[in-house]
Amino acid sequence: MAKITSSPEVGDPRHATDPVDRALEDDFKPLTAEQAQAWRQNNPTTSPWRVLLLQVAIGGLMAVLTGLLSGQFRLAASVAWGAVAVVVPAVVFVRALSRQMRRSQPGSALVGLMVWELVKIVLTVALLLAAPKVVTDLSWLALVAGFVVTMKVYWLAMALGWMQRKSTLN
Repeated sequence: MAKITSSPEVGDPRHATDPVDRALEDDFKPLTAEQAQAWRQNNPTTSPWRVLLLQVAIGGLMAVLTGLLSGQFRLAASVAWGAVAVVVPAVVFVRALSRQMRRSQPGSALVGLMVWELVKIVLTVALLLAAPKVVTDLSWLALVAGFVVTMKVYWLAMALGWMQRKSTLN
């Protein structure tokens, strides 16, 4: 029977003989306090609440425009429900995430993050399954359009943050 050995751990003398690890360790240089502060100024964080507000605004605007352009309330309601299926689970997740960030133990915070992500997925699926009961004469195509556009607002928020950062640097 073959003997199974584990790979060397960090701190193990065998670890230092690996040329790839040695090269990576040689390339790593910690930032100074000034460099870290400059990096933070060039890469500001985006509040998840701002992203949620943008999602609500885009989802609402899309529902109103759909209603005005089509003249059909059922399409506007379907688009709005698609936006709701993104925003409500996201609110629950961001609220839970803000509580998880206060934890001092990274392991429990990571487990909590995964649990709340699962809750978000289950809530999203439940809202999508409830759609035919909530929206009369539901249009699945309009619902999916509202869902996808509202979900993709993350990219818009990231682009707006990038453009804002770019304008402050010039």
